[in-house]
Amino acid sequence: MPVLHRERQGQAGAAMAEVLIWISLLVGLLAGLGGTEVHQTTLHPLVGRVFVHTLDRENFLHLPELVVAVPATVPITYHAHLQGHPDLPRWLRYAQRSPHQPGFLYGTATPADRGRQVIEVTAYNRDSFDTTRQRLVLLIGDPEGPLLPYQAEFLVRSHDVEEVLPSTPAGRFLTALGGLWEPGELQLLNITSALDRGGRVPLPIEGRKEGVYIKVGSASPFSTCLKMVASPDSQARCAQGQPPLLSCYDTLAPHFRVDWCNVSLVDKSVPEPADEVPTPGDGILEHDPFFCPPTEATAREFLTDALVTLLVPLLVALLLTLLLAYVMCCRREGRLKRDLATSDIQMVHHCTIRGNTEELRQMAASREVPRPLSTLPMFNVRTGERLPPQVDSARVPLILDQH
Repeated sequence: MPVLHRERQGQAGAAMAEVLIWISLLVGLLAGLGGTEVHQTTLHPLVGRVFVHTLDRENFLHLPELVVAVPATVPITYHAHLQGHPDLPRWLRYAQRSPHQPGFLYGTATPADRGRQVIEVTAYNRDSFDTTRQRLVLLIGDPEGPLLPYQAEFLVRSHDVEEVLPSTPAGRFLTALGGLWEPGELQLLNITSALDRGGRVPLPIEGRKEGVYIKVGSASPFSTCLKMVASPDSQARCAQGQPPLLSCYDTLAPHFRVDWCNVSLVDKSVPEPADEVPTPGDGILEHDPFFCPPTEATAREFLTDALVTLLVPLLVALLLTLLLAYVMCCRREGRLKRDLATSDIQMVHHCTIRGNTEELRQMAASREVPRPLSTLPMFNVRTGERLPPQVDSARVPLILDQH
């Protein structure tokens, strides 16, 4: 008994120590969460210009809230949303190809988005399930410099959207496009994945890409080469499955495979005529000699129309009912006429069958009855008469030796 008592005391002490350890860990975790400060970064997107921000692991793994360094092979994913909302604003998109690659926040702000927006980004460590938060303060303002009224959009089928978002590929595209445009500064206006524009997911074959739309703007007019690509003749050739007309050397190839049948040019240098605003009137129509509405409506009774609408269908239904009753009940031929029109032999056969049927039913009710007349010899089926048999052949055995 003392040994058992000491074992119980040891188990109780171990359980109490484990509870104290968990409580201390929980208190330390809550204290660490309470003292964590979210890292904040201020960015300055411009209205009408593409905005790209890279969510790299270097920006999250070296924050002061992380105590232990995270290896470069750890998969990390991100979740970004507008502060106070579950999703991103309408002009901003998020893309990340795999947890081992960086994520991107990209988009083009509109004049309606001008002002201050706060984006909260949370990084998830897929191995240890640790989280790190960062806050992006976006101060959206108007761009400086000349306007870009000449805008062109190209469909690049050789790249995905993640491959064009970094600054190096984007700058290479602008440099290559400068050989097809008039001399002037080219700027990226928008980058959109082809999947967001109704494109299909490519087959998992090497070399197949999703495609990306790149919109470029410039203050210089379009070159003759670009105008020829967007001409009606080139569009007609594209409709027939032929390559469009290209009067200049394609400086984008072979690094960028552009679909020249999907090139769109927008010229905003000529302002569009403003829509005429309708002026409200006094609400009174002008005098029209061809439209003379009646000033007063004459009184009208609808009793006659209601009676005609209800009584005429009822009368028609009654006449049809009487006609059907006369045909079914008053035009029957009767049994007498039917029997007179039937031959005697047929009537005899019918009566014989009925009599035999009744006799068989009576025999079934009581087995002790004489033999039926139909089994006796010399039985006249038609008249029902029979002669007294000399020998009852029904009782004669088939084999005489058995008698």
